[in-house]
Amino acid sequence: MEAERCYGTSSPRARRDGFRIGLQAVFRAMGVWRRLLVFGGVSLRGCGGVRVPLGGSRLVICRRQFSGAESETLKQRRSQIMSRGLPKQKPIEGVKQVIVVASGKGGVGKSTTAVNLALALAANDSSKAVGLLDVDVYGPSIPKMMNLKGNPELSQSNLMRPLLNYGIACMSMGFLVEETAPLVWRGLMVMSAIEKLLRQVDWGQLDYLVVDMPPGTGDVQLSVSQNIPISGAVIVSTPQDIALMDAHKGAEMFRKVHVPVLGLVQNMSVFQCPKCKHKTHIFGADGARRLARTLDLDILGDIPLHLNIREASDTGQPIVFSQPESDESWDLFCVFREHVWRMHVYIHHVLGSPASEEEGLGHGGQQAGPSFLSFLEPLESVLHI
Repeated sequence: MEAERCYGTSSPRARRDGFRIGLQAVFRAMGVWRRLLVFGGVSLRGCGGVRVPLGGSRLVICRRQFSGAESETLKQRRSQIMSRGLPKQKPIEGVKQVIVVASGKGGVGKSTTAVNLALALAANDSSKAVGLLDVDVYGPSIPKMMNLKGNPELSQSNLMRPLLNYGIACMSMGFLVEETAPLVWRGLMVMSAIEKLLRQVDWGQLDYLVVDMPPGTGDVQLSVSQNIPISGAVIVSTPQDIALMDAHKGAEMFRKVHVPVLGLVQNMSVFQCPKCKHKTHIFGADGARRLARTLDLDILGDIPLHLNIREASDTGQPIVFSQPESDESWDLFCVFREHVWRMHVYIHHVLGSPASEEEGLGHGGQQAGPSFLSFLEPLESVLHI
């Protein structure tokens, strides 16, 4: 009745007080509700409410107090609701292991590493089928690096057939558009293209599919990570601080989506003058090693800044294939060896089967001479996982 009398008067202050008294009565009746009523710096408190001045505005905040069991049930319910919009992981048909090569920064040699890693996997054991998928929609590099042109053919089931070179099955957006044509696409079109590259390619039977990821930590990375099961991620970076900042973000992104990070590759680690043999750390020294210690990861290898690697990539003859006896191929194969070992240890750890050093190419033992071909021995104990 007091509230009704207050609302009946013409005084603004009386109307405000009446409204406040009415709400107080309602809130007291609710019992377990925590409340806060604020009028232009004047606050009413109940059950631990906090005064929040908001000028002349009004704000009512009601928060329910839950018991321990109710709170846990609420958390589970929220998790269920949030997971409804997430895609369920589905393996790519015919593919056993998926390896992603990524970096937060562009121009650090990620595609070069992905191409040579795929070739090293294939060269190590001719019985292993290896594929290479380029999901960098805006700037595909695989067609040029693998010396491939043309449009994919369609199978009887209306799936695209990968193009083949050097024994590697390759698929890229670069096969579907003109080389100089820019893709001015918004996010939804890019996601549709990624879905087609993942689900509408007839890979046949592959032991390994190496995925060359685009720079950054955006839609493409998230879509690939959430749609297909990934055996491991390799992060490529130069020792430069600017590149390492983004490489750090890339590694953390994969951890957030529960993709194991096998380690870091330090590319362009040092330049050696071909005449005087003096070594110069153009992008800094051991930056990726410091980042690896920060992230508690391993360095899979160091790849120097060398003219042969650049020329081989630009001419579509990757150095692991065209110059297998070179020192640069040796450096790349060391990356491959460490990569296989890390993936071997991870998968055996998940499956509960201990791994021995003898199974990992003598990991940690004495290295042979700098010949790539000297390491091309069967790795059945490592690859049969």
